[in-house]
Order: sequence, then structure tokens, then C-alpha cells
Amino acid sequence: MPDRIDSPKNPRLKAMLRLRNNRDRKKTGLILIDGVREVSRALAAGVELQEAFACLDWCDDDEARDGLSALRAAGHGVTELSPTAAEALAYGERRSGIIASARRPQRSLGELSLGAAPFVAILEAIEKPGNLGAMLRTADAAGVDAVVLMDSACDPFGPNVIRASVGNIFRSFVAEATAEKTMAWLNENQMQVVISTPIADKAYDEINWRVPTAVVLGSEAHGVSSQWQGQSLASERVRLPMHGQADSLNVSTTAAVLFYEAVRQRRAASKQA
Repeated sequence: MPDRIDSPKNPRLKAMLRLRNNRDRKKTGLILIDGVREVSRALAAGVELQEAFACLDWCDDDEARDGLSALRAAGHGVTELSPTAAEALAYGERRSGIIASARRPQRSLGELSLGAAPFVAILEAIEKPGNLGAMLRTADAAGVDAVVLMDSACDPFGPNVIRASVGNIFRSFVAEATAEKTMAWLNENQMQVVISTPIADKAYDEINWRVPTAVVLGSEAHGVSSQWQGQSLASERVRLPMHGQADSLNVSTTAAVLFYEAVRQRRAASKQA
């Protein structure tokens, strides 16, 4: 393979571009990782990279240079791109110095590591990549122990989720599962299950978030599905008080409020111990 590509019509670049399409990702089993931080986090998580490209003219800061060094130290060849060729791979107005293709990761519930009093997020049928990515980023920031992507309605390894999550989709705390397997796993781990719904009687800060807990957030259009109704494991239902005209918040905003309420309660408990 050439060490440098100058033409935006290069077939390898065209193959990379096709990975922006979900159909081609399914067909090849490959994903597209666009961004210095995103590629670095995939590499750190042990994702199986296939090809890596870099526009050295755009790798003009320490983070990009460190990313290149990490790729080479891991034994990955990096094909240089001319700025013209790199423009062909650029998404919108974003100029990314490093871009890579990789095997789509697969992580099951059994691979998740839970502590003594875990806090888990169950994200059910989330439709919008930006929302899913934002929730993964918030889960990382809040120290959520595990995130289960249940019956995903969008591709969690699509370029938009990877970008919105800033590569946190690759972390080992994320797993994919069906509803049946998720509910069996929750029963097995004996967690309090908190359903986020605007019709709940209790406010989000009126329950105990310090015990082993899984919070369920549903799709943007329909919320949490009816399959949770009548489930004995769904032990609490909570809402965010709405004081204005809006009857609900964006699901990623709701997730941030709930995640940090759990953080607040757990921090307060640790200070009192």
C-alpha cells in the first residue's frame, strides 16, 4: 500500500467514505472513526483497527502528534494524506487530522464489570445519534458503571454517535442487548430499576439513588416502552418537575439530571460515612 495518497478519487478513500452509510457498515462489518481523540480512544479500548490515515498538515497540536505516536507504537501503519485527499474524507466543516476504519466492536452484558453498589444506565431504543452520543459522554463524566444499549434504534457505532460521544462509545462500560436479555440481567443482579417517565408520581430527587440502581431512559418519540409495565423489577418511576410550558426535556438532558442526582446522593453519603 502507498505511504501517501494525494488524489481524492483514490479507491481506498472511496471505500472509507462508504462507511458513512449504515448499509455498507453492516455489509462489511467495519466502522469509520473520524477524529484524533476518537481514534485514540478506540485504540486504547482495544478496538481492532483496519486502516489509519493522517493529514500531517492538520496534525498540528500535541494531541494529534501523540495520537500518531500511539498508532505507530501499536504497530499500525499510517498512510499520509495530502490536504486535498483529506478534504474528501472530512465531514462537514470539521478537519480531522486522523481517521481510521475498524472492526465493529461487540460487547455483551456478561463482559460488564459491576462494583458493590453499581449505577447503570439502560438506554432503550434511542433514535437520534446526537442524543445517544451525548448520553454516553455524560455517563462517562458522571462515573456511571455501565451503559446498556437496549434495542438500539440507531447504529451506536455510526460516525455521528462516535463523534457526539467523543469516542466514549468504545469504552468497556458499554454493552448492547435485547430487552429480554437486559431484563434477565437486571433480575440476576438484583438492582433497583428506576423508570424515567413524565407521568410518574415521584420527583427524581425523592428516591434513594445510593443502592444498586439501573435507570431506564426511553426513545425520544415514545419514551420508555410498554414492556416495562407490570415488571416487578421496575421498582421506581420518577419524573423531572416541569414548571413552564414544556411537558418534558430532551432525553439527553433528562439523563444528565438523573445521572448527577445519583452522583450527588452518593457523594453526600460517602462524606457522612
